[in-house]
Amino acid sequence: MNQTKYIFVTGGVTSSLGKGIIAASLAKLLQARGYRTTIQKFDPYINVDPGTLNPYEHGECFVTDDGAETDLDLGHYERFLNVPTSQANNVTTGRVYLSVIEKERRGEFLGKTVQVVPHITNEIKERMQLLGKTGEYDIIITEIGGTVGDIESLPYIESVRQLVWELGENNSIVIHLTLVPYLAAAGELKTKPTQHSVKTLMESGIKADILVCRTEHELSDDLRQKLALFCNVKREAVIQSIDASTIYEVPSLMLKEGLDVVALKKLALPEKSSPDLTQWNEFLHRLKNPKQTINVGLVGKYVELQDSYKSILEAFIHAGAANEVKVNVISIHSEFTNAENISEKLKGIDGILVAPGFGERGIEGKIETVRYAREKGIPFFGICLGMQMAVIEYARNILGYTDANSTEMNLQTSYPVISLMEEQKNIVDKGGTMRLGAWKCAIEENSLAYKIYNKNVISERHRHRYEFNNEYRELLENAGLKCSGINPDTGLVEIIELENHPFFIGVQYHPEYKSTVANPHPIFVSFVAAIKKHKNNMITA
Repeated sequence: MNQTKYIFVTGGVTSSLGKGIIAASLAKLLQARGYRTTIQKFDPYINVDPGTLNPYEHGECFVTDDGAETDLDLGHYERFLNVPTSQANNVTTGRVYLSVIEKERRGEFLGKTVQVVPHITNEIKERMQLLGKTGEYDIIITEIGGTVGDIESLPYIESVRQLVWELGENNSIVIHLTLVPYLAAAGELKTKPTQHSVKTLMESGIKADILVCRTEHELSDDLRQKLALFCNVKREAVIQSIDASTIYEVPSLMLKEGLDVVALKKLALPEKSSPDLTQWNEFLHRLKNPKQTINVGLVGKYVELQDSYKSILEAFIHAGAANEVKVNVISIHSEFTNAENISEKLKGIDGILVAPGFGERGIEGKIETVRYAREKGIPFFGICLGMQMAVIEYARNILGYTDANSTEMNLQTSYPVISLMEEQKNIVDKGGTMRLGAWKCAIEENSLAYKIYNKNVISERHRHRYEFNNEYRELLENAGLKCSGINPDTGLVEIIELENHPFFIGVQYHPEYKSTVANPHPIFVSFVAAIKKHKNNMITA
């Protein structure tokens, strides 16, 4: 195959319809047919990346191997395709404008007036085709963030219009995702919002090739015919996307609807063999038929918004299926004081995960949770800040350093067991300046970590500014806190653990970013297995 083909996914009517899931599901089906496929996301906000965004604003910030702070949809792409993404897979308006302004400052436009068309649109088109020029992919799926008609999305829509024309016949298609709402009072589905959305798209010069309709109820043949007629698409290109019990069902639903077949036909590509979804369906079967249920308390400070810990929640789904267990993740806000009855808060909890985060809000609650898990022998897992809280708790309650803390929370602490990394001390800008991306970690053989990974050296993704203070390492290790994972280049403590405990581990990195359907992350799998074993032991005891 000579030319890379492009699929653009736009959204209408309302945001949060699931463009990312539809894009990931289509990519999965094309991949299962033998096509080399990847997905990229173009976001219309002016932030250069989501790194400085509050999780309440935009959900979690996903991190790639090459250290890009990206949109959480890239997490879905990786989880579905089991292929790592990179800096090139996520572009924001901020990044586009920054690049154009820097070119203007360097005099690259030779004194021309710099405008949205052609300068901004050319920059967008160039970035849209970047992955296609590598020769690594047959099909590139590009998700356009936001909704058609949004002011901030206009340059992207115009870039898609130009690119579709430039690429020529059969080399690109546009999939438009819309909502077909059900009006309970009238007892019927309404097509008008979709018609208006398609009209807005056409006013921008783009004709949708495929309509994917989000709906709570089945679309009748008459309704599909009506949508095809009024939205100027073929009847076979009206695809129903009905609400599913899990996002992992969507590829199967899209296969049933023939989304991949219609897309390939419009791109003039052969269907090849039927999609091989054997492994995917086995995962779905285990997910839907658990043999046991466990309750995991996720203790964090952004728990009101599910998307704040999206990758963690998905990693539990993968690990649960691997263990044939349904994992109920119970969100527990860490803003509680020592005086509150913690046993009441953690009642009925079989395992505890202390989540990542930044800043001092809710810190004492996290430290108290670690103490409770350690003393009561409840399986415990701390990620990034969660690992740091475990170090502080141990220093305070075992070493007797009651003032022990992180310099992030208390610059005046007498025992800074967690402190700012040396190279971070003179940094003023917050965006893209943390320790980011994949770093190596050497694991001690006689350890829980080695038992989990069964490897001497691993590579995991990071996103942090503060770290374990090695000045206290010997003291803590002598007191029983095992430092079982060390970065071979920096000497940074990556993993801490406790022996003689059902399961107690803290990691400085973010293992949740690397968990996929095909490869559930070993720490999550081991954590769920340990909770299951501990719960069964408690029942039989």
